[in-house]
Amino acid sequence: MPEVLFVCVHNAGRSQMAAALLHHHARGEVTVRSAGSAPAETLNPAVVEVMGELGLDLSQEFPKKLTTDAVEAADVVITMGCGDACPVYPGKRYLDWELADPAGQDTDAVRAIRDDIDHRVRNLLTELVP
Repeated sequence: MPEVLFVCVHNAGRSQMAAALLHHHARGEVTVRSAGSAPAETLNPAVVEVMGELGLDLSQEFPKKLTTDAVEAADVVITMGCGDACPVYPGKRYLDWELADPAGQDTDAVRAIRDDIDHRVRNLLTELVP
């Protein structure tokens, strides 16, 4: 089973949305994790709100620290604006998704980011699980 790790700086927005969306769409066919290079204390409330609109409850989720073990376990590592803080290991597939940061954005802006991530996640899933 393929394993995907989504990484952003605070693990409070983009990577959390991506992980929840891939987990939802993959229906157990992909192992999904997310982490941050400098995790925040809580998730962005606007992220929790717009994900709830899709029936995905992130209210119990929390930002997690990026670990070497998580990167080593992943087949695909998708970074979202963490720059040089993301470790690189040979033999891994790396993708960098340039996405706006939802921090400080209103729900309409966060909704647009969510929809962009959803589109990317669905495309990734077709590659991972034909």
